[in-house]
Amino acid sequence: MTNRYDAIVIGGGHNGLTCAFYLARAGMKVRVLERRHVVGGAAVTEEFHPGFRNSTASYTVSLLRPKVIADMKLHERGYRVIERTISNFFPFEDTYLKLGGGPGRTEAEFARFSKKDAEAYPKYDAALEKVANVLRDIALQTPPNLGGGLAALKNAAMQGWPLAKLDLATQRDLLDIFTKSARDFLDGWFEDDHVKSAFAFDAVVGNYAGVSTPGSAYVLLHHVFGEVNGKLGAWGHSVGGMGAITQAMAQACAEYGVEISLEAPVAKVLVNNGKAQGVKLESGEELYAPIIAANVGPALLYRQLVDSSDLDEDFNRRVKNYKTGSGTFRMNVALSELPDFTVLPGKEQAEHHTAGIIIAPGMDYMDQAFIDAQQKGWSKKPIVEIKIPSTVDDSLAPPGQHVASLFCQQFDPNVDWDKHREKVADLIINTVNDHAPNFKASVIARQIHSPLDLERKFGLIGGDIFHGNMGLDQLWAARPFLGHGDYRAPIKGLYMCGSGTHPGGGVTGAPGHNAAAEIIRDRSMLWKVLHRAR
Repeated sequence: MTNRYDAIVIGGGHNGLTCAFYLARAGMKVRVLERRHVVGGAAVTEEFHPGFRNSTASYTVSLLRPKVIADMKLHERGYRVIERTISNFFPFEDTYLKLGGGPGRTEAEFARFSKKDAEAYPKYDAALEKVANVLRDIALQTPPNLGGGLAALKNAAMQGWPLAKLDLATQRDLLDIFTKSARDFLDGWFEDDHVKSAFAFDAVVGNYAGVSTPGSAYVLLHHVFGEVNGKLGAWGHSVGGMGAITQAMAQACAEYGVEISLEAPVAKVLVNNGKAQGVKLESGEELYAPIIAANVGPALLYRQLVDSSDLDEDFNRRVKNYKTGSGTFRMNVALSELPDFTVLPGKEQAEHHTAGIIIAPGMDYMDQAFIDAQQKGWSKKPIVEIKIPSTVDDSLAPPGQHVASLFCQQFDPNVDWDKHREKVADLIINTVNDHAPNFKASVIARQIHSPLDLERKFGLIGGDIFHGNMGLDQLWAARPFLGHGDYRAPIKGLYMCGSGTHPGGGVTGAPGHNAAAEIIRDRSMLWKVLHRAR
């Protein structure tokens, strides 16, 4: 290894690897710097108890863009996703609800609660699909950079044209989704609280907000525009865990000569006369490149890795006010047996054990969870999604035993989590146990990731799994800041390629793909200028 490269990527998460791949494929000499001992960022598979492995942070697949999968030839490198038999299972106090599982099944479930809602569901699904198609179309496009002149206006017009072609009803739905709360939006479609709760859960996933918080409807939509194995809106399990995806990505990078350095934390971006020149590692080593692509969140990049003196006063103010904190508490548990739910008894594996198991019994329950977190630091009755990947992938646990992911909301990122993490972990276990009375006794071991743990381990400031709130003020051309929605930082040669840029969080690969396209475009223009000057 040398200390000079065409491009250096800070952070070996999936977007960093995606960006590095495209840059290297374009002929650039690239080095990826990862602070942890394993590549993959938050999409990794690790053993957390002898014989038990699980996706440590990110834990399910849908949003990864098909173009990225195809370009990196991930299927040829072992990428395989098993679709959920049913998508979600919701245990309530005295009943349950299942989503998905084939044509007509969801409608039949809804009809148990409301025939009107069962009839409304296909129309609701079609309406969301129209809006989701717009998001899919712009996910791999660079947002217009407001203030960027005629080129930006042309870009905005091109991306806005599909919106202009939508029928009036769909445009109204789009406006509702971007401005309304999930509660208000769903109230316009359904009458039964069980049915509305089944959809409202998606509005608070990774979102430190209640279902009555204005703007929460958008996050609901963000979780439905993905696909698995060509099936729109589907979710699945990556065989071998999420780490299998990033390991395959690392192989794709290596094929094009990308150098990946582990345990190489970056301390500072080196800037001279307004231009990025390289990075300084915590070890003191300096590496140089005219292009630096940061796959870390904007809060981490501009508050810790870039000297404030290299940014103007207005930008520093905006960095200070950049909103992070997804209210997430993440656990992995080793289980001696499957949970036996009171409303749907049985320890033998059934379809609901392979689904996303959602403990969020009611719209009021979800709002109260957020209220509790605001007032007391955490929910007395938290929202918990349980995924048991060992039901479809027996490589993750010993025979007859299982691993489960517990993805939990709402938890104030500013709490002293070193003091309270174990107590809150107990609360989460007890919450699940209230619905499956054998759960607590079945826990062999647990791995805890409070918001502070997520920050320390994965560099997610405030434990924010999206690298920044997904509100209207931090989306599209305003993600992370107006004037810098095109992946270019206010420092020449410094780019952003992580989830803090368009189209946002989740394992999509889109920010890495889009940032690489802009870097290659800039480099090509520079090469043409230099070539003409000779």
